[in-house]
Amino acid sequence: MQSRIPLLLCLALLGACVMGGVPTYRDPDVPIEARVDDLLDRMTLEEKVAQLLCLWPQAGDPDHLGQGILDDQGRFDPGAARELISQGVGQIARPSEGKDFAAGILFSNRIQRFLLEETRLGIPAMFHEEGLHGHMASGATSFPQALALSCAWDVELTERVYTAVAAEMRARGAHQALSPVLDLGRDPRWGRTEETYGEDPYLTSRLGVAAIHGFQGRGADPLLPLAPGRVVATAKHFAVHGQNYGGINVAPANFSERTVREVFLPPFYAAVREARVLSIMASYNEIDGVPAHSNEHLLVDILRDEWGFGGFVVSDYYGIAQLHDLHHVVDDKTTAGHVALGIGVDIELPDPDCYRDLAA
Repeated sequence: MQSRIPLLLCLALLGACVMGGVPTYRDPDVPIEARVDDLLDRMTLEEKVAQLLCLWPQAGDPDHLGQGILDDQGRFDPGAARELISQGVGQIARPSEGKDFAAGILFSNRIQRFLLEETRLGIPAMFHEEGLHGHMASGATSFPQALALSCAWDVELTERVYTAVAAEMRARGAHQALSPVLDLGRDPRWGRTEETYGEDPYLTSRLGVAAIHGFQGRGADPLLPLAPGRVVATAKHFAVHGQNYGGINVAPANFSERTVREVFLPPFYAAVREARVLSIMASYNEIDGVPAHSNEHLLVDILRDEWGFGGFVVSDYYGIAQLHDLHHVVDDKTTAGHVALGIGVDIELPDPDCYRDLAA
């Protein structure tokens, strides 16, 4: 992986007590880089690949591999988990989905306890949730949609809103929010216009920074700027998503590099350089014929090398597979996985698909 942030976060979750014979990676008094190095040295290839995978345990959907860790009543099944995630897993998608507060917490705790106690290295998973205008969970607060919130032109209010969202997410055990959306809404025919902060790059930049500060806080650690009680923010969709033909979602974006840089990238630049966002989500669309999930110029040259982004990149849901079945730039899903990982898509969401054969 190009980034060590996911493992760093997992180590922060361990919180193990120091005792005789404790492995270096479990010792919170050891510098974090030494802990990461020790953990990586211990991991097999299969265990490393497992950290690039996510499971979406959505009951009732046989297409989700993540359903394999559930029993017939939709509860976590340790026996099934021993078959499916014995090597561990990097993330769990939307564990609060379809559950009330208590049931969601119990579900998450059971998964985490299994990973800590029944996998070889005891690496915990990160849980991500949706939080566009509030935590997408039963009983959570629903704030005004992003487009409505932007009409207040109030940076302080925006930060307060997402501070509250982060608190509700952490209360249910989540570690990452798949928000905020930093796309520009310039065609009202597009069905996701309400997810944006509007058409203006400057306003979107200011409110995006405020939202990220709300989610992540302003942690002092330069490597992990995450304050207590907050969650990792995910700036999405990188980049030029939703600039479509006639409102068609996932349509190609054919713009000059100057237009991309002057109009569509400023909100993401502010997210990385000013708000120090910890995660970026690649977009479904292509720019000038190159899909974002295989766009080295976008994810390496600009994001990593020019901007110095040190966090981790996640795929959009099934976005890597779309390199094969939508964009047709590779011959199969295995090749799609090689391409995406090679240019820095660190985690495949929401279920193992193209990354599941990486070890082979």
